Amino acid sequence: MQRYFQTAFFLFIAAALFCAPTFSEKIVIAHRGASGYVNEHTLAAYAMAYGMGADYIEQDLGMTKDGVLICMHDRTLDRTSNVADMFPERKREDGKYYPEDFTLEEIKTLRCVESVPKRFPREARLLQMVTFEEAIQLVQGLNRSTGRTVGIYPELKDAAAYENAGLPYLKTFMETLARYGYEGADATVYVQCFSSGILKRLKEEYKCSVPMIQLMSSDMVEEADMKEVATYAQGIGPDKKAIARDPSVVSRAHEAGLKVHPYTFRSDAFPSKFKDAAEEMHLFLFEYDIDGGFTDHPDVMRRVIDAGN
Repeated sequence: MQRYFQTAFFLFIAAALFCAPTFSEKIVIAHRGASGYVNEHTLAAYAMAYGMGADYIEQDLGMTKDGVLICMHDRTLDRTSNVADMFPERKREDGKYYPEDFTLEEIKTLRCVESVPKRFPREARLLQMVTFEEAIQLVQGLNRSTGRTVGIYPELKDAAAYENAGLPYLKTFMETLARYGYEGADATVYVQCFSSGILKRLKEEYKCSVPMIQLMSSDMVEEADMKEVATYAQGIGPDKKAIARDPSVVSRAHEAGLKVHPYTFRSDAFPSKFKDAAEEMHLFLFEYDIDGGFTDHPDVMRRVIDAGN
């Protein structure tokens, strides 16, 4: 049954790939893949996002005990996998399960679970966690077979924690980018991180030449010196609430030469003043003039952008 589901799913995606619209300058960033429809950070979520017309697909990155980058958002495995069922004895004193306590082989025995109500059924445990390399191979494979150029948008999560555990997190990340051809200012990749120190370290120590994005919480936006950010990054990824509160954030960033990619737009969770998520997206894209946005529902933002041109 699981193999049938996966085959049927990818056939659906294959059909969608060839009716995806032409992209504009404003970009759709699939937040953890098409995470509004299927388990986040799975090949299914990435393939679905590709078929829905995403320009970039996000991968949050953790690391296993044996030094393999894996796609996962949280610091722990608890929320999005059945790790507690599979390895009950492996939790730490805080009761949580950390990826660096497991080998890749062990991680591959886990199944993903949905954590958001009314999305993909939580009891449906059909999909595996994936490595960063598998995510890249999927995107590049689809680019080859469709002739499109969809990019990746990895986030460096808790890099200091992994490196403090003796793992080569940043070194492995940079080697992976180079191995798959992501080098130079024109590379179809944005590297994002909340830590300015990590981004600066990539630039200075690892000579990172690909575009980088400084993620920002609402508080960080208020205190941000956009000109200083522009010395090491090519854009900002602010909480969209900061822009809703002060739309001039966008123009200040643009004046410093920075792109603006706020997070996160969701069709099943949007401010009550809007009739739907599309209306909210349109305001941000065409009145506030953001350059693109993170969304759990890439098909909706794709339609908004294409209709707005």
